[in-house]
Amino acid sequence: MRVFLLSLGLATGMVAALPAMTWAQAAGPLRIEITEGVIEPLPVAVPDFVAESPAAAKLAAELSRVVAADLTGTGLFREIPREAFISRIESFGAPVQFADWKAINAQALVTGAVSASGGQITVKFRLYDVFAGNEMGSGLQFQGTEAGWRRMAHKVADVVYARITGEGGYFDSRVVHVAEQGGKADRKKRLAIMDYDGANVQYLTDSASIVLAPRFSPTGDRILFTSYESGFPRIYVLDVASVGRRELPIPPGEMAFSPRFGPDGRTVVFSLTQGGNTDLWAMDVTGSGARRLTNAPSIETAPSFSPDGSRIVFESDRSGTQQLYVMPASGGEPQRISFGQGRYGTPVWSPRGDLVAFTKQNNGRFHIGVMRLDGSEERLLTASFLDESPTWAPNGRVIMFTRETQGAGGESSLYSVDISGRNLKRVATAGAASDPAWSPLQP
Repeated sequence: MRVFLLSLGLATGMVAALPAMTWAQAAGPLRIEITEGVIEPLPVAVPDFVAESPAAAKLAAELSRVVAADLTGTGLFREIPREAFISRIESFGAPVQFADWKAINAQALVTGAVSASGGQITVKFRLYDVFAGNEMGSGLQFQGTEAGWRRMAHKVADVVYARITGEGGYFDSRVVHVAEQGGKADRKKRLAIMDYDGANVQYLTDSASIVLAPRFSPTGDRILFTSYESGFPRIYVLDVASVGRRELPIPPGEMAFSPRFGPDGRTVVFSLTQGGNTDLWAMDVTGSGARRLTNAPSIETAPSFSPDGSRIVFESDRSGTQQLYVMPASGGEPQRISFGQGRYGTPVWSPRGDLVAFTKQNNGRFHIGVMRLDGSEERLLTASFLDESPTWAPNGRVIMFTRETQGAGGESSLYSVDISGRNLKRVATAGAASDPAWSPLQP
């Protein structure tokens, strides 16, 4: 077996005919493929990883459970219960008894082993196509600190997901969001960061002032956000590792909000209100080179760059209602792309570059939707009293967003949904949460 070693510095649109995900086995290697069929989750077995040292016994079981949770959480996989297992994986190097796994209809099998020493752990794993009776690709090995064991589990799941679906994974990523506490009349807000599945929560600011709309840099090491600390909305840049922050230089008394990084990690685009008019501006993240991108007697906000940095999608009421527009990143004449009934806002360009996610309000309901860049193939993925603030997973397959319940005691939560509109589910958070922003995959 060829083993690759990765050392980790780990610390503590679509229309109704949008293809569904199904799995196919008989025609060739095990693979979840894009078809027109109804989704049928692929049965996968993830036995407890083998503990190759006494100190690894507890971690071995926990690692395998996180891997299984990552895969089944996509809606594309179905875990076979451990009580159904006929075989037991007691040695990572022992031959796999494929007949025993076929008997319980496992299509894929993930085996692994963990060793621990001096606060460091090594995780190795293999993925098998059970019915073909062979290993899918070469095994991999990860090394890191014991405190970072969940990251290694996510990395294992990312590889399994990628080999079976042919798409990049998204499990080894984080989400920054606004953690909320208290009633609507006196709600406290602070920035928090967590693993994509809600684990390892860390608070980045206190609740002394209102914070809004955090956004990751392309490398995931910095966060832009809006704060009312001065009494006016101002933009701050926060370093994730040190939690140090600084304010972007906006003239006193002017309101700046809705910032987002460009794909170069240096450019920041944002909304600036001057004299009662709100336009889009851009500047270097150092605060130099401020330049105006729009100049219209309307409100332009919620900008988002295309992955190649050449264009910006944003919302504007220049037509008389809130709609979506695309323009060159340097400014220029915008082209409207939303033409359905209702109002459109908070557009976010997909990492793949092919879709824009958005919030839509129509007939008293809010929706998260996706459309092509020319406005075609609009598809609404959700509907509720209030859905807003979509953000893309790193692979462009899943969208996370805010959902708020109705009434005086209404509370915000984070939800995710596949771009097919399937697998809608609530994301685990320590309390009320809003304004999610998904990071890229961690290095």
